[in-house]
Amino acid sequence: MRDVLVIAIVLLGALAALRRPWVGIMLWTWLSIMNPHRYTWGLAYDAPLAAITVAATLLGVLMTKESESPFRASPVTWLVLFMLWMTLSWRAGIEPVEDYAQWKKVMKIDVMILLALAVLNSKQHIFALMWVCAGSLALLGIKGGIFTLTSGGDFHVLGPPGSFIEDNNEFAVALVMTIPLLRFLQLQLGKSWVRYGMTAAMVLCVASALGSQSRGALLAMGVMGLYFWWHSKNKLGISVAILLFVIPLVMFMPESWDARMATIGSYEQDASAMGRISAWWSAWNSAFHYPFGAGFNSARQELFDLYSPYHDLARAAHSIYFQVLGNHGFGGLFLFLGLFVATWRSAGWLRRQKFSVPEALWCNQLGAMSQVALVAYAVGGAFLSLAYFDLPYDIMVMVVLTRVWVEKKGWQTEPVYVPGWKTIPGLATSAKSD
Repeated sequence: MRDVLVIAIVLLGALAALRRPWVGIMLWTWLSIMNPHRYTWGLAYDAPLAAITVAATLLGVLMTKESESPFRASPVTWLVLFMLWMTLSWRAGIEPVEDYAQWKKVMKIDVMILLALAVLNSKQHIFALMWVCAGSLALLGIKGGIFTLTSGGDFHVLGPPGSFIEDNNEFAVALVMTIPLLRFLQLQLGKSWVRYGMTAAMVLCVASALGSQSRGALLAMGVMGLYFWWHSKNKLGISVAILLFVIPLVMFMPESWDARMATIGSYEQDASAMGRISAWWSAWNSAFHYPFGAGFNSARQELFDLYSPYHDLARAAHSIYFQVLGNHGFGGLFLFLGLFVATWRSAGWLRRQKFSVPEALWCNQLGAMSQVALVAYAVGGAFLSLAYFDLPYDIMVMVVLTRVWVEKKGWQTEPVYVPGWKTIPGLATSAKSD
C-alpha cells in the first residue's frame, strides 16, 4: 500500500509539474529530504522517482517558459563556483571513476537548487518550500520523538535508509536545524490550537534529536538555543520554555545517554572521537599535497598512512569543514564557507529591515530563523559529514528568494494574505481572519 501511495503521489505531482514547474521543485524536495520511498518495501523503494520528477520539471520549464535567471544574489554565484570547483577536484582526484557516482549525486542536488532559484518567484513558492522542507523532517522527528518517549530513550533514532541523514548523528542535526524553521511557520499561524500543535511538533523533534544520542546534536542544540535566546526580545519566555520542555526531556534520557554525553569531556578515551581527529589530521595534511583535493572519497587508508598520526584509525571526516577540505582542498573549503557566509549575510539583511507594512514582517522572521538554523548547521556540522545535504542549500534558496521579494516590494504586486484556520500560510492569497 505504501508503494502505491508514494508512486501515485509522484506520478500526479510529475503531471502537475508539466504545467506548473514549481510543483516539481516541491516534489523533488520532498523526495530528496524525507526519502518517503525508503519507507516502502516493494517497487517504490528503488524506482526512479527522482529521475521522473526531474524530467517532468525540466519539461515543464521548457513548455511553460516560467523561469528566470537563477543568479539573483551573491550566494548563487558562490554555489556555482563551488560546483565548478567540485567538478575540477573530482576529475583531478585520486579515483575519478570510483567517485563518479557521488559527483553525480551532488551535482544533481545542486542543479535542482539552481532550478529552484530559476522557477520559484513568489511568496507562495517560498512558503511552500518552507513547509515541504520543515514538514518533511518534522514528520520524521515526531515519529522519532514518540519512539524515544515510549521506549525510554534506550534506542538510537535513525533517519531514512540510504539517505544523507540515515545515521543517528546526521539525522539529529537535521532535526535541530528544522526546529527554527518550524518556529518561523508557527509565527505565521493564526489559530492558537494550531500553534500549540506546532509547539508539540518542536518538542518531539527535540526528543527525537536527544534520542539519537548524538553528542554533536547536543552541542548544536545548546549553541543554537543560546544564540536564539540572546537575539530574542522575549528572553523570559524562551527561558521558561527551556525549563518546561528541554530540561525534563534531558532528565528523561537513560543512563546510557548520560554516559555517552559524558565522553565529550574525555574524547581521548573514545574511539569514535579519536577516529574523527585522525580523519581531520589526514584531511588537513593531504590538502597541502593535493591542491584540488583527493576527490569525493578522501577516507583512504593510503592517505591516513601518509598524513595522519593515527593511521590505524581510518574514518570518514565527520565534519563538513574537513570533509570539504579533504575532498576539494583549501580552494573548495574557501568556496564552501563563502557560500554560507553570503547566505548568513543575506539572512541578516532580512532580519535588520524595517518594514512599514505588516505584509512584509514575515521576511524579518524568515531571516532571523534562517540564521538560527545556520548556527545549528555550523556547530553540528563540525562533527558530521553533511556538506552536501540538501537542507542548508534549501535555506539559501529561501533566503535569496525572500531578499529578491523584498527588493521588488512583492507586497505591492501580490494579494494580501491574512492567516486563518482554513489555509496554510503562503499557500493561499486570502482567508477569514480570527
